[in-house]
Amino acid sequence: MGVEEPDELGGSPSRGEMTTMGATLRTLALFGVMMLLFIGIGYLVGEVFMKDNPMLGPLVFLAIAAVMNFISYFFSSKIVLWSYRARIVSEAQAPRLHKIVRMICVKADLPMPKIAVVPTQNPNAFATGRNKNNAVVAATEGILILLSDDELEGVLAHEMAHVKNRDILVMSVAATLAGAIAFAARMFWFNSLFGGRRGNNNAIILLVVAITAPIAAMLIQLAISRNREYKADREGALMIQRPLVLARALQKLEDGNRRRPIERGNPATASMFIVNPFRGQGLVTLFMTHPPVSARVRRLEKLAQDTGYIG
Repeated sequence: MGVEEPDELGGSPSRGEMTTMGATLRTLALFGVMMLLFIGIGYLVGEVFMKDNPMLGPLVFLAIAAVMNFISYFFSSKIVLWSYRARIVSEAQAPRLHKIVRMICVKADLPMPKIAVVPTQNPNAFATGRNKNNAVVAATEGILILLSDDELEGVLAHEMAHVKNRDILVMSVAATLAGAIAFAARMFWFNSLFGGRRGNNNAIILLVVAITAPIAAMLIQLAISRNREYKADREGALMIQRPLVLARALQKLEDGNRRRPIERGNPATASMFIVNPFRGQGLVTLFMTHPPVSARVRRLEKLAQDTGYIG
């Protein structure tokens, strides 16, 4: 009783193996849910527009979902970087960023990622990529102005914790697919408005698709990202052994994002950033992908007390 069963090789799975397995399962589950959403949209399309052959809609949207899954797996990080006009920078172009990230990588025993800069005054950062060997850590021009080196180290350690925990693939895929579902539902709705006459029942179906598909996609992101943020805060703070530095940075970023919300981008990608970069108004507040900064700061302050890491 209470003894851990060995695996087939005579030992228990390592923490890294369990983390990799968990990330793989979350990615597969995400692909599965997204495919079901597309099939559901296809079913409604078939019922409304293909009454002679209603199964054609689900089959077409299943094929679209398969293509989107393939694209999101292999190209989601490139899509995210492109959508924010992020540019990969060399050490000569961004010595401060390279120096800080390299110090974190040494402490955490992680390979050096590529470094990117996003041309916006919104103070923020994110990480993307399929795994730790092809990760990209991106910082905005605004965060480089706002934070001190110590605070920036806390933020970048948070992002490297996402890399270490294999969160970056799930977050990149979720952002890409959620954006695709929202776009498909929006186009479907516009087509219903300008594509000719529709019956009342059809209009109701179209309205349900236009509303529920993006909401479902955002709820999936919500479930994925909140616990991930708490964990990345904790592990990033422990990497540099200064939880209060990250706490101060988060407080500055919350204020900075209120004053300078991001102007160009898709809200479906909000979960990728260390704090939500979009203006929180109306329905947007119902789908916040991050826990409140005040709650994150309290956890970091408690971590500092528990560990004795004061900084």
